[in-house]
Amino acid sequence: MRLQDLMTDQVYKVSPDTTAEVAWSIMRMRRIHHLVVTDSGRIVGILSARDFGGIKGARARELHTVADLMTREVVIASPATSIRKAASIMRGRAIGCLVVAHAGRVVGIVTAADLLELTETLHTPRRRAVRYSGAA
Repeated sequence: MRLQDLMTDQVYKVSPDTTAEVAWSIMRMRRIHHLVVTDSGRIVGILSARDFGGIKGARARELHTVADLMTREVVIASPATSIRKAASIMRGRAIGCLVVAHAGRVVGIVTAADLLELTETLHTPRRRAVRYSGAA
């Protein structure tokens, strides 16, 4: 299985000069935990919900832009990257998502939650049909 089979292709992007409060609002409204930061179509950062300091980070959001809070070292994978390799990269770097890009353009995102959901699906035992014999 490859990232192209698991990735979410609806990726929300913001520019570095977006206010942190606006970015936080987008994440809350869309119920997402990551925003890809782009500048003139180029990937320049990633912003996670943790970067905001949670609910207590309201003061920081008022005073900062996305550029102030984002992680500049974005880990990028290709759509053909195997799920096993992606999981290994994320675990090894202790990151919560991979940006999936092709020819320098964002085509998707894969999060730790996506990988966990996949493993749950693969490891959930199937219920076997039980025949009713009529005997008690």
